[in-house]
Amino acid sequence: MDRKKELKQQYKEIKIEGGIYVITNKQNGKKFVASTPNFKTLNGTKFTLESGLHTNKELQKEWSEYGKDNFDIEHVEVLKKEANENRVDKKKLEKLLEKWLDKLQPYGEKGYHS
Repeated sequence: MDRKKELKQQYKEIKIEGGIYVITNKQNGKKFVASTPNFKTLNGTKFTLESGLHTNKELQKEWSEYGKDNFDIEHVEVLKKEANENRVDKKKLEKLLEKWLDKLQPYGEKGYHS
């Protein structure tokens, strides 16, 4: 039983960082801006792009056309979870995403957003 409590405590202490990330096409500079409550899930995003299943069709088309080596994925702002919370606050994450969309304006020829 003590082992179970120990494992629960370890789980609670895992550092979860979410925030805003940007996928940039190195060929044309177009950007895709998104948020995630946990940066560890970016592996899933890469997997969907490599499998041809990403929901943003234009990004998917160019990823398939240019290949993964022609894209950079960077964390542009980290939002750490509060000590008393189990996860990153969704409302804070939404506000951060709005801020970065306003700042980078990834629309039309500058990005993958409409």
